[in-house]
Amino acid sequence: MHNMKEKSFFGRIDWFTISLWFSLCLIGWFNIYAAVYDPEQPSLFSMATNYGKQSIYIFTAVIIGFSILIIDAKFFISASPLIYIVVIFLLILVLIIGRNVGGNQAWIPLGSFRLQPSEFGKLATCLLLASYLSSQTNKNPNTKTLLIGALIILFPVALVMLQPDTGSALAFFALVFVFYREGYVGNTLLLLGGLAILLFISALLINQWIIISILALIAGLFIYLLRKKRKYIINVGLLFLGCSVYVLCVDYAYEHILQSHQRNRIDVILGKIHDPRGEGYNLNQSKIAIGSGQLLGKGFLQGTQTKYKFVPEQSTDFIFCTIGEEWGFVGSTFVIAIYLALLLRLVNIAERQRTAFARIYAYGVASILFFHFFINIGMTIGIVPVIGIPLPFISYGGSSLWSFTILLFILLCFDSSRKGLNG
Repeated sequence: MHNMKEKSFFGRIDWFTISLWFSLCLIGWFNIYAAVYDPEQPSLFSMATNYGKQSIYIFTAVIIGFSILIIDAKFFISASPLIYIVVIFLLILVLIIGRNVGGNQAWIPLGSFRLQPSEFGKLATCLLLASYLSSQTNKNPNTKTLLIGALIILFPVALVMLQPDTGSALAFFALVFVFYREGYVGNTLLLLGGLAILLFISALLINQWIIISILALIAGLFIYLLRKKRKYIINVGLLFLGCSVYVLCVDYAYEHILQSHQRNRIDVILGKIHDPRGEGYNLNQSKIAIGSGQLLGKGFLQGTQTKYKFVPEQSTDFIFCTIGEEWGFVGSTFVIAIYLALLLRLVNIAERQRTAFARIYAYGVASILFFHFFINIGMTIGIVPVIGIPLPFISYGGSSLWSFTILLFILLCFDSSRKGLNG
């Protein structure tokens, strides 16, 4: 009987992961309803409202998800280069015919619906990256493979930056965890990445020559301690030189690459400026909304910050504010727990795969979802700058919901077919 269940279609599907996904979709739907509630349109299914449209997006996502499960998993392996090419074409097309909303030319108008290609770019990149890296698994990790893999990521990143949509572009860099898992990025490179972040923040807060002087003192101390080991002295010297050049370049990059509103948001987080009615308005109102929920929240449809629309973009980028205000600390913790359960489940799914392609793709999915989850909630509570990315499965929007659903269900398709793929 057990063997029959294993061989059946329904027996191979990871229903626990699907239940987590569907729970997040429902939580998102009800909170979108609360965020933009219209007393004249009280029905959850009113097509004149965002919550009515979201019901269609969720219904469609269910159909898309289960359609993916019945497709032969080998199709996604063979089609990954084609999917990547199609999405790259859409990312170029949006720069030509796209609609500019909020300063970003990121949407292709399709009647009343707007398609956001950058959301699907993460899916396509995960697939092609898995295809390429899995073809290299029998070889030792080398710089050439790392560079080609990086180019697969950087190509769509460059196109997304031209929109410009910095938030969506940054999400692609979460795929560094894939390289780490596959042995292409060691602990040393991760530490260097952490050092780069620390120096970047320090350069924004402290005079760059003071930082370089401190680095020189540290380098001098290490050189003295390692004076009999020439190889290490050379490495310390090169590291000092690289860090110094990096610090000097931070100011230029900060002034010429980031947009003014993005710089101001970072300055608000760092405490360099206090502008609660200007650039700091979103963050200030967000923290008020979440804090006012206290332990148990104000109750469904009872959030005053939500009801009187103090927080901009509350059904999309700042949807977590509604959860915090109306559900309180307990409700917020519950939602975060669902996300953590999903992420841990994805890592578990990744490690039980029998093919390198499926494992690499699984870690790509987990990395992208973790980045969105951490950054979105982090920006609403003020621990990261506001960069404008959706909370997976919860924020309003068809492109976001469908792309994350496809991303997840392709993995579930691989997982349910893992014995066949191995064979």
